[in-house]
Amino acid sequence: MTAKVTLETAAKADSAAWLSGFIPDLPTPFSHLDEIDTDAFGRLCERQIAAGASALVVGETAGESSTLEPSERAQLVHIAAHVARKRVRIIAGAGSNATDRAVTFTRAAEAAGADAIISVVPYYNKPMPRGMAAHFRAVAAATTLPVILHDIPARTVKGLADETLVELAASPRIIGLRDGSSDVARLRRLRPRLPATFRMLTGDDTVSLAYMAAGGDGCISSVSNVAPDLCVAVARHLREGRLYQARELHRRLVPLATLLEREHPAALKFVLALLGFMQPATRLPIVQLNGPAKAEIAQAMTEIADEYLAVAH
Repeated sequence: MTAKVTLETAAKADSAAWLSGFIPDLPTPFSHLDEIDTDAFGRLCERQIAAGASALVVGETAGESSTLEPSERAQLVHIAAHVARKRVRIIAGAGSNATDRAVTFTRAAEAAGADAIISVVPYYNKPMPRGMAAHFRAVAAATTLPVILHDIPARTVKGLADETLVELAASPRIIGLRDGSSDVARLRRLRPRLPATFRMLTGDDTVSLAYMAAGGDGCISSVSNVAPDLCVAVARHLREGRLYQARELHRRLVPLATLLEREHPAALKFVLALLGFMQPATRLPIVQLNGPAKAEIAQAMTEIADEYLAVAH
């Protein structure tokens, strides 16, 4: 019996091993007609795969999910899955503050070819812990895909309580958390209470190194859209025990990561436009950066070595 349990535990752990390192939260490129620029999005996907990302997040925070039509969400998943051809996992943003809508988005993402879904804490409604747990159980029951929770109190007002997370993590369908609290101490507090197979990833690039060094599995990242090779190198050095090298490389990322967070995702789109990967167009109520913000971004990019800032060809 013990051997059987051990094998089952190992199989579950292996099934989520891909949810690690720096995973890009991809922006949604728009054309001058305010439609999805499918060619640009495909190039963004291929660039990340070539750099060694284990997964791609599409149609979530950086993807301006709140302004996407349901058909556009499905379109992004379909494009990403087509480009990936099973080389990496596609994680589809499928969250909503209405449970029935989150269920609909989840089912549509699975039908479009997603490998997992990420579902954010219901925003604006401020549900009580029991309501939050019921919301995520309904989402998990609507799909055969793995579910990653997204806790980001700065945007949802009410966060996912530790007790609620521990309760939800007992579900075999719910495999991880994108933790937007920026609280490394929370990771240390929760780790002993969560299943060994449960994956913990920060959503904050500025604390990503500290988070992973403290036992976190990775970072769902904005800055990895800009310098994917550099992010992969940080994770590799850390994984192989070279903390000094990881820290030196991560230090180059922090100024830009801080600015990307301040005006997210307009700043990210501006940087990728500078590098030639997409247009900087956003959808209201997000607007493009002003002159001083652009200058700050350009200065921060000088902290990243040229070899890590490959431009589009």
